[in-house]
Amino acid sequence: MGRYLIEPFDRGDRGDRYATERYQGAAGRNWWRCDPTLRLLMRRHLGDGFAWAEPHLDRLGALMGGLVAECAEETDRNPPRLEKYDKWGRDVSAVVMPPSFHAARRALMADNFTSPSFAGQARANGADPAALGAAWTYLLDQADIGMGCALGTGGGMVVSLAEKHAPADVRDRVREIFADGFYSGEAAQLFTERSGGSDLAALETEAAPAGDAWLLTGVKWFASNANGSAFVVLARMPGGAVAPFLVLWERRDGSRNGVRIRRLKDKLGTRSVASAEVELTGAEAFLLAGEGSGSGLGTMMKLTNASRLGVAMMGLGVARRALTESICYARAREAFGRPLVEQPLMRRKLAELIVEVEAAQAMVFDGHLGPRLRLTPALIKLRAARLGLTAASDAIEVHGGNGYIEQWPVARLLRDAQVNPIWEGGDNILCLDVRRAILKERAHLPFLDHLRALATSGLVRARVDDLAKAVEAWSGLAPATAEARLYPLAQFMADVYAAALLEDQATWGLDDDRKALVARLYADSHLTDPGPLRGIDRPSEDPLDTLLAGAATL
Repeated sequence: MGRYLIEPFDRGDRGDRYATERYQGAAGRNWWRCDPTLRLLMRRHLGDGFAWAEPHLDRLGALMGGLVAECAEETDRNPPRLEKYDKWGRDVSAVVMPPSFHAARRALMADNFTSPSFAGQARANGADPAALGAAWTYLLDQADIGMGCALGTGGGMVVSLAEKHAPADVRDRVREIFADGFYSGEAAQLFTERSGGSDLAALETEAAPAGDAWLLTGVKWFASNANGSAFVVLARMPGGAVAPFLVLWERRDGSRNGVRIRRLKDKLGTRSVASAEVELTGAEAFLLAGEGSGSGLGTMMKLTNASRLGVAMMGLGVARRALTESICYARAREAFGRPLVEQPLMRRKLAELIVEVEAAQAMVFDGHLGPRLRLTPALIKLRAARLGLTAASDAIEVHGGNGYIEQWPVARLLRDAQVNPIWEGGDNILCLDVRRAILKERAHLPFLDHLRALATSGLVRARVDDLAKAVEAWSGLAPATAEARLYPLAQFMADVYAAALLEDQATWGLDDDRKALVARLYADSHLTDPGPLRGIDRPSEDPLDTLLAGAATL
């Protein structure tokens, strides 16, 4: 970009203020090269396979920060549209995606770290495919969480349940649809109805038996990725049980199935994923639960937890992008005679944002790559989804009035981020799941053991013990009081969880003790009493330079 202002403003020292080439944000950069925290995680989780994986990650960083980020802005300005009828008046319910979406999708599928073929190459070279898949989604979600949803909605759920329960010919069709992996953009979820999303007792869609298939009739109020080819649908069976069903866009005989899109939703953000109201008119479906073995909702709950980790990654991706944009802008923008990054209040804000983003990053990657614990998906989504929203808001504040303008990147981040606390259960639903996990499964016990194995300082170990006491005290409360206090309990769990993970990262020896600083700052902020003066009387400390060196190389 050049200097377009004319006299009298573009002259002398004043003209330097408007040197627009100084204001490069995150777009156009290689997001692998400028993210030391991701490189640290990959060195840890890939081990000897890191050398093989690094060129792939470098190429991916350029793709996400380049073409995919550019296409995301264009798709946001030109969202999907619905062609309801063909020229003969027949209902075709065709979702037309913009060229920018297709360009990004083609590039992503050509470099898909989640595909079976890439996973095989990774294993052959000593690299964990799960770690590389996590890095792929982390970088994608910095560019466009809508695309992340469009590619990743329910693919694992469809394949997993179809392999177990679908008839052989239908299972073969599902394998064909998902030949490029779960992240191929072919899946959709049809759960929510006008009566509500989480209240399954109010669900109205009905399933009627038809040989080894079923016929579904009803209306779904929100369908994510409505242009997919395979749908997981919740419906009520005769007798009242709610169960998941597989619905394909075409029937077994190749004819059009009874799936009609009423309209696309005009959404605040995430415009690159087509969300719709969908009517099922005797749609051919297949039960994704064994006959006589219950509703299959237990399996659905496990898969929902996996989806929650995906949404948490989206929250983290937004937060990381917001942090990068904030650092870029604070270094370029001048006020009161010096760059924003040199101003004490801005330094405090950036330091705080770095610590919070790295804490959420530790949680999200532990959820994807660490032990499979019943409690953690709800806690991770609770923290990371909310951070994406607050970090995007912070980024707008750092940019000032420019941040509120749609031509700058952070306005879209805020619009997109707002959906993450809603997708796969809001904060209250997540807290109710924490209650269920504690009371029905005693899931807090292995969770506390995990924290004790991670924590290294006396402070965090003491807080783990305090957390155990808090769970015990909470368990003795009257039901209504206990429900009301679920939120502070879950926040306490998330605080101690993140602090323990950061302390464990500090033992890896991969960043010259910088992570120890992050761990201490996080624990000081979340686990210590600031005292009657709210910490104003604490010794002065300015850790930003050290934090920046390990957070972003821009």
